[in-house]
Amino acid sequence: MENLITIKNLFVEYCSDIGAFGKKQVIHAVNGVSLEIKKGEILALAGESGCGKSTLAKAILKLEPIKSGCISFSDCKSQNNKDFRKFAQMVFQNPYASLNPKMKIIDILKEPLEINTDLTKDQILKKVKEKISLVGLNESSLNLYPHEFSGGQRQRIAIARALMLEPEFILADEPVSALDVSIQAQVINLLKELKEKFNLTILLITHDMSVIKYLADRTAVMYLGEIVETGKTEDIFANPLHPYTRALLSAVPDFEKKRKGLTLKGDLPSPSDLPQGCKFHTRCPRVMDKCKTCIPEEIGSFHKVKCFLYE
Repeated sequence: MENLITIKNLFVEYCSDIGAFGKKQVIHAVNGVSLEIKKGEILALAGESGCGKSTLAKAILKLEPIKSGCISFSDCKSQNNKDFRKFAQMVFQNPYASLNPKMKIIDILKEPLEINTDLTKDQILKKVKEKISLVGLNESSLNLYPHEFSGGQRQRIAIARALMLEPEFILADEPVSALDVSIQAQVINLLKELKEKFNLTILLITHDMSVIKYLADRTAVMYLGEIVETGKTEDIFANPLHPYTRALLSAVPDFEKKRKGLTLKGDLPSPSDLPQGCKFHTRCPRVMDKCKTCIPEEIGSFHKVKCFLYE
């Protein structure tokens, strides 16, 4: 499959206002990420909170400046923001915060078209009605405000807004984490249906491995700003290679007891004070001496891993 997005050796850093003893701190949020997102696939980006998933997402959508590295888009050569917004859109994590509470739904959905296209009012209204119906809501909901909807309905509206410009790429950042469990499946199924209907490419950011297993074609596992394992989702679940991936999967209920549990020790290190060598060595149950001083290279072709266990 052809790559839609190619990321090479990407670094993103923040500078905090005050660190210890009044000194400024550098937060190393993304550290040398290289990743390929293929056309028409759902790629899941997994990892615990604070590992840099959302920062990477914002960098891909040009919402966060990068320190170094490059992100290339095969179907969007233009540097114009309007052209890029037609190519890529985002569904944010919190549907309660991502919709303007002072705007009616019809105005929320019309806004992307009014700013980025030359369509007439009638053409815009037609597209708005098409998209709201597409996500399973009635046209009567267009004249209501966000507070009149449940969390699941708000996320459907957010998905409709992301589809207004008919993008090729959707970035969904924890799209169901703020929703009740009973509603999560509806939104997940909606994303899957839309992906198949429009041949969308989706980057799904989540820490929920059960969502990944159901929805994603491929999975990339992120730890402390680095990608430590990538592969087909079925391969990741059947044969996780990196100890961190095994620990993430240990948190998924396994009623058939096919996997041996693995518990991490300690907390995620601070991104302002990264460990030397393999960044996972401070928590790894299989740590070796070389892990503390040397950085592992990526091994493999289709199922890739950064770990000295597989040299």
